[in-house]
Amino acid sequence: MASRGLQAETRELLNEPMLGEKNLDAKVRRLLEAEYLRRLGRYRHLQKTLAQKYGVTFDEFVKRGVTRQKEFAWDVEKDAMDWESAVSGAKTIERKLKQLREFTRV
Repeated sequence: MASRGLQAETRELLNEPMLGEKNLDAKVRRLLEAEYLRRLGRYRHLQKTLAQKYGVTFDEFVKRGVTRQKEFAWDVEKDAMDWESAVSGAKTIERKLKQLREFTRV
């Protein structure tokens, strides 16, 4: 990402000392990491909430066929879809965080 591709207002905001880093690339990486951590927290919170609601992990929820046991009730189906998205999303974010952090060390 080249700074010339950013609007003047955006560059001005990125130059604020509150972001700490002087290097534009480092600032953007910090912002990316913060966003990834925010999303990861949201996914983990949903996983924890649903695990408490059903008293099992997602894998156990699927293995036991809870949606079938509950006769495919809409709220259970929706929870299953949300839970699956949260599990998948968390894995994706964890992979991206690892990639970002490894690249940052180089």
